Amino acid sequence: MISNEAVMRACEAAGGQTKLARALRISPQAVDAWRRRRIPATRVLEVERVTGIPRWELRPDIYPDEEDPAWVYRADKMTG
Repeated sequence: MISNEAVMRACEAAGGQTKLARALRISPQAVDAWRRRRIPATRVLEVERVTGIPRWELRPDIYPDEEDPAWVYRADKMTG
């Protein structure tokens, strides 16, 4: 998912940009700035909690899809 799409989807799931901002206790302008960049890594878990959108859909660059068979294989290799 492109970062802009993730922000749009999060806003939609929360009932709008203002409601998402209010739930996160930040300004709507901060959420709007995410549209030009992406959801900050420090906010991903909060956005996941508020919206129900999995972290790997919000920021796949830092949270791999745990249901992806390739990820499960890599995780098994890492744990021995």
